[in-house]
Amino acid sequence: MKKLIFSMLAVSVTATALADVVDPDSTGFKFTDVKLVKTTPVKDQNRSGTCWCFAGTSLLEDEILRKSGKEVDLSEMFTVRHCYSDKADRYIRMQGATNFAAGGSIIDVPYVFENYGIVPEEAYSGLQYGEEKHDHTELDGVLRSYVNSVKSTHGKKISTAWKKGYEGILDAYFGELPETFVYEGVTYTPQSFAKSLGLDMNDYVAITSFTHHPFYKPFVLEVADNWLWAPYMNVPMDEMKAIVDNAIDKGYSVEWAADVSEGGFKWYNGYAVLPKAKTTADMDGTELSRWVKLSDKDRESELFDIKGPVEEMTVTPEMRQEMFDRQETTDDHGMVIIGKAVDQEGNKYYKVKNSWDTNQLYDGYFYVSEPYFLAKTLSILVNKNAIPGDISKKIK
Repeated sequence: MKKLIFSMLAVSVTATALADVVDPDSTGFKFTDVKLVKTTPVKDQNRSGTCWCFAGTSLLEDEILRKSGKEVDLSEMFTVRHCYSDKADRYIRMQGATNFAAGGSIIDVPYVFENYGIVPEEAYSGLQYGEEKHDHTELDGVLRSYVNSVKSTHGKKISTAWKKGYEGILDAYFGELPETFVYEGVTYTPQSFAKSLGLDMNDYVAITSFTHHPFYKPFVLEVADNWLWAPYMNVPMDEMKAIVDNAIDKGYSVEWAADVSEGGFKWYNGYAVLPKAKTTADMDGTELSRWVKLSDKDRESELFDIKGPVEEMTVTPEMRQEMFDRQETTDDHGMVIIGKAVDQEGNKYYKVKNSWDTNQLYDGYFYVSEPYFLAKTLSILVNKNAIPGDISKKIK
C-alpha cells in the first residue's frame, strides 16, 4: 500500500486538521465499548518524536492506577532526557554505525525506570526553552549535528569534553535533572520515588510475532528504534492477539507499537481499518468496465474512501511477515490499548489511547480493527501476569 508521508513520525496534528472537527455521524461508524481498562488522562506529545515514551509512561501510570487506585502523573521528559544521553554514548562508541534519532522502543521506559528511576511531572516537565508544549524540532537538529561533529574526528582522539557539552545542551532545553524533589510532602530521589510506586520492571514482557525467528524464544527485533538491541519474545500471531484480549479482560492495559502510515489509518475520524482490495473477480458489468479505466492512484483513493464498516483483509502470519520484510509495515508509533469495542455490524476493535492531545473525534482515543492490529503490530509490552497461562508456560 502507498505510504502516507509524515514530516515527523508520531507528532500531533497540524492546526489546520485541528480546526476540522469531524461529526461522529459523518464517519459511518458507530462504536460500542465492550470492555475498558482504567487509564490516566490523554496527554500531548505535540511536535516531538516521543510517542514511545508517552505510551510507555501511560502504561506505568495505568499499572499504578490498577494496583493502588491512585492516579499519578509521571514525567515523560525525565525518561526522554536519559535516553538522549545514553543514545549519544552508544552512537559515539559505535562511531556512528547505529541509530541516533528521537524515536525509541517499548523497552525504553522500563529501561530508564530500572536504571535511573522516575519523577512526577511536577518535578520535571522538560519545558525550559520558551514553549508551552513539547517541540523538539530545533533540539533534535542540534543534537544530531553535535554528535555527528564529535564522531567526525578524522582519525584524531575524541576530546574529553564532548559529553559535558552534550549534557549542557540537554540542560538548556530540558532543565537540569533533579537529584531530589518533594512530592506530596515527602522528599525523594528519582530512584526512591520509583521504588515507592510498587512496580517491578521484571514484570513486563516485550512480545512480537514474526516467522523469521523461532517461536517461544526471544530475538532482537530488527527495527532502527530498538537502539538498546533489546530482545522480544516471539509468539504466533493468534497468541499475540490472545495476550492482548486476556490483558484487557483482566484489567491490564497494553503498550502497542504499530505502523500508522496506512491509508486506512484515519485516527482523525476515530478508526483504523484494513480494507480488502477490490479485484476484477469481485466485479461484473458496469462496475468492472468503470474499474479497468481507473488509474492506480484512483483505485487506491477509492479503496480508502471509507464511509463505514468495510470488508477487511484476512490476515495470515505469512502476509504479516511479508509486509514486515517488504517494509510495508514499519515501526511508526507507540500507543496504549485500553479496551475492546464493536461497530454497528459486530466487527471487533481495540480502543486505543493516543498522545496527540484530545481535540479529535473521540477525545484522544480511536478504534483499531482486529485485522489492522494483526497486520500492523510491531510489538506489545504487557504485564506478565496478563499473559494466558498456557502461553506463559510456552515462553517460560
